Amino acid sequence: MSASVHYRRNEALRTIRPGYVGNKLIGAEFCNGEALFEPSFGTALRWQLTANPQKEEKKKDTWAPQVVPCADAFFSTEDMLVWLGHSCFLLRIKGVSLLFDPVLFSSLGLRHRHALPCQPTDVRNIDYLLLSHGHRDHLDERSIKLLAQQNPQMNVLSSLGMARLLRGMAPTLPVQEAGWWQQYDLGPAAPFEIYYLPASHWHRRGLADLNKVLWGSFLIKTDDRIIYFAGDTSYADHFEQIEQAFGPVDIVLMPIGAYKPAFMMSGSHVNPHEAAKAANVLRAGHLVPMHHGTFDLSDEPASEPLRLLTEVAAGGLLRGTLHAPAVGEIMRWPAWE
Repeated sequence: MSASVHYRRNEALRTIRPGYVGNKLIGAEFCNGEALFEPSFGTALRWQLTANPQKEEKKKDTWAPQVVPCADAFFSTEDMLVWLGHSCFLLRIKGVSLLFDPVLFSSLGLRHRHALPCQPTDVRNIDYLLLSHGHRDHLDERSIKLLAQQNPQMNVLSSLGMARLLRGMAPTLPVQEAGWWQQYDLGPAAPFEIYYLPASHWHRRGLADLNKVLWGSFLIKTDDRIIYFAGDTSYADHFEQIEQAFGPVDIVLMPIGAYKPAFMMSGSHVNPHEAAKAANVLRAGHLVPMHHGTFDLSDEPASEPLRLLTEVAAGGLLRGTLHAPAVGEIMRWPAWE
């Protein structure tokens, strides 16, 4: 008997796309749009058995992002954007602090290639923790436990299925789940709106939880700016859909790494050229790259993603301005035109 098809969304939240009934599930698995995307162990095995043509180049490439201290950023009220490595950012808007996809500790298979720009115990005064999806390089259990302990005022904004996962890490942490095209309820005094939007990806943390937690992206809308955090994603038509719904995006935080070999990675991650194309489709004024340099996740040399993106920008093929910050560097985004 075939698995049942049904749709889910958070009925307590506003759905902004007309006629959108919710995220499609086949059985207990969220679809990647309309179809299931199930990475296979066979593909992973093929990756392990296939020689990397850039093996020697990668071995010699010891590049890592520059790191500058940023502990004071967590005790400031100034609006800023700070890259903490991989896909983790501190974003402050009108004095409200948001933290994206924190991985503050190394773990088995996820060793930081550079130092953190602060101590994990410095990460305080966080109002909203935004978790795009459940992969371990975006959601680290030890980090969640520490953040919940030292940020008692913090609320989590995430995806359908995430609350159950987080209960095993921090049982009292408030979690608001959303499906794609839904607006979080931040209360009447919030100085911005936050939406959970599509991404082309998947979920797995263990052997029995394939696609049980939804994945996606975030858009933050203030009175005069739109900031988009793309999460983990391959290239798909959701970028056009988001631009059609919201218009030009001012600042895009876009992944650029973990794209080789293509037979393994192209369904999960954009490469630098696709990242630039996505930013152009979004009509982004500014692009800040992420998801590169921090962890060794794939076959390309460490310096290649940023080098290729820089070449795209230098060639006039990027519509917006490229910002390639040091880890921990304070970016004063309100001053960006």
